Amino acid sequence: MLAVSEKTPEANSEPVMEDKKTTNEESADVEAVLTIDEADEALQHLERLRKQYGATWDGPDDPNDPYNWSSKRKIVIGIVMGLGALVTLLTASVTAAALGDIARDLHLDPATAQISFSVYFLGLAFGPFPIAAISEMNGRRNIWIVSNIWFILWNSLCPVGYSKGLMIAGRFLAALGASVGNTLAAPVMTDMFHEKDRGKSLAIAGLLPYLGPALGPIIGGLVSQLIAWPWLFYIVSIIDTVVLIIGILILRETYTPILLRRKAAASGIGQQLDQATTTTPTSQRAFWQDFFSRLRVNMLRPFKILFYRPVMHIATLNMGLAFGIYTLMLSTFAQLWIERYGQSKLSSSLHYISISVGISLATQIGGRVMDWIYRRLRERDAARTSGAGNGGGGKLPPGKPEYRVPYMIPGALLMPAGLFWYGWSAQYHYHWIVVDIGAAVFTMGSFIYSQAINAYILDEFKQYGASALAAVRILSQTLGFAFPIFAPQLYETLDYGWGNSLLALVFIVLAFPVPGCLWLWGERLRAIGKQRTEHN
Repeated sequence: MLAVSEKTPEANSEPVMEDKKTTNEESADVEAVLTIDEADEALQHLERLRKQYGATWDGPDDPNDPYNWSSKRKIVIGIVMGLGALVTLLTASVTAAALGDIARDLHLDPATAQISFSVYFLGLAFGPFPIAAISEMNGRRNIWIVSNIWFILWNSLCPVGYSKGLMIAGRFLAALGASVGNTLAAPVMTDMFHEKDRGKSLAIAGLLPYLGPALGPIIGGLVSQLIAWPWLFYIVSIIDTVVLIIGILILRETYTPILLRRKAAASGIGQQLDQATTTTPTSQRAFWQDFFSRLRVNMLRPFKILFYRPVMHIATLNMGLAFGIYTLMLSTFAQLWIERYGQSKLSSSLHYISISVGISLATQIGGRVMDWIYRRLRERDAARTSGAGNGGGGKLPPGKPEYRVPYMIPGALLMPAGLFWYGWSAQYHYHWIVVDIGAAVFTMGSFIYSQAINAYILDEFKQYGASALAAVRILSQTLGFAFPIFAPQLYETLDYGWGNSLLALVFIVLAFPVPGCLWLWGERLRAIGKQRTEHN
């Protein structure tokens, strides 16, 4: 190497040309090897599908495979799923600005008023279990439709008769149906997009939903100030009815196991067709027995994933803590502006725009950053493999969930920074824009962190992503129910500065070690209990 570098340019001219020629030839060889390897992998994948489901796609480019659908179709389906999730988040926050009026008319004390607000999150904790189970048994589309109908019914009943019991029960039952938005949005996008595009797919699905934290309180402030608060529930039901009609017309089944099982059944004759169409009492009884047997297995899967997979303990605890703090802030944000800054309900609700700005930045920009990091880490590992002489031939290694870990770090830093910023600026009564920036930084960090954990889980569990996310959300939504209940006592005792500082310090202690833990030992943690949950 040294001798070559000391030669004159003239002496080097021919070797350089030869090196360039050799490099071009090697690049062509690498591309050829990569194409052959990809073709072989695609054929092997099709054969695995045939063995598992009794049918497979007609080829790697089969247009019926959701991965091969046009970008336009994928985006439209993503937007519809996003609209459903928007209703979920809209309903969560729509009563925040009107909580005082609801408490007055229903004769609720402050703690019970907070329960009427946060019981919705308790419903979101338990709804994903049957929804995820049924979606992995019979597909995504039908359970999405039924769940939206259930939500419209119970949400419309909440204000009827100004009953305290019906309000609390109705919010809980409505949330069971509304949870379909959060439960299936990410799995449906996973059905249509490969791992390398995970961030982009989540950004598409998250484009509309995260306007909910801003739209909910704004609608709540307008309606409670200009009309009557029961119309909050009726307006949301009308919005979801429109979304439901659009979904019925546009949504197609995306879940590959269901599509291939249907293809296998359609290709059969005689006995399969008779079994599918017969309506005798015996066959009906056998059908329902089989249905509930499979439902039991599928509903137990999230619990098995949660209990037998240590990596889920880490994900669940951190997602739960981040979401609990977020809902605490969401439930008290309007009261800060009304009580401490003396603003009207409508003016106070406009500050929720800062929360949506933070979330939108996290999902739209952050999703693309996450894909870029994922791609660069795969390329780095490919270069290491090739440089080590392992015969990689330029082939990219399979992706792994640990490629999502670096994206957790900015979220883990921004979330406590935003809490400190928001809390102390509110306590010292700084200008409203300072408080709003702190709130935006907090929510951006919270959703970056959660987005990275969600992508990590989806990469690991793939086919059973809906069940895995249901397992994660049970603690998240339970803490989302519990945290707002003690929020008034927290801020009354410690004020906003030390109250938020306490939450930030708890998060720092529990969350800061997580990226390092998953980066160093994530692969070993994921291996623990894997066989036990894959064969249930």
